[in-house]
Amino acid sequence: MALHAAAASPWAARLRGFTMLELMVAISIAGLLLAVAVPASYRFYESMQYRQAVREVVTTLAAARYRAVNSGRAQDVAVDPFAHTLAFNGELTELPTGLQMAVQAAGELNRERAGVIRFYPEGGSSGGGIELERGDGSGVRISVDWLMGRVTQEAYALK
Repeated sequence: MALHAAAASPWAARLRGFTMLELMVAISIAGLLLAVAVPASYRFYESMQYRQAVREVVTTLAAARYRAVNSGRAQDVAVDPFAHTLAFNGELTELPTGLQMAVQAAGELNRERAGVIRFYPEGGSSGGGIELERGDGSGVRISVDWLMGRVTQEAYALK
């Protein structure tokens, strides 16, 4: 019987697989990478939710102002900080529950649990604002100017 040169060499067993030490090192490196990547991806997800919530609030308020001016009728945006929702034109927008939410609005327009910001046909509004705050204390204050109905946002730093 003839033996192949590779089978006869002392390195033949080495060419067929990995040693236990090599496997342990590879698994350890993968574990370290996961230990770093999972918390970072969770923080990225939370940050993405926060930015999307700010965009939703600003867009909803701006759409209400635009609709009031174009339709000639007052438009209301009801903000329920307990349910983390915005209601405008029959549509309910839910915001992430991980954010703290506060609303400042004219008392005579407010409903049961919701603060109402009203936009008028001439472009003005009842005024007010919405604050969205993260768990770390940072957040944004979205303000609605009562005279011009302009919607602005201002970030505030950690407390």
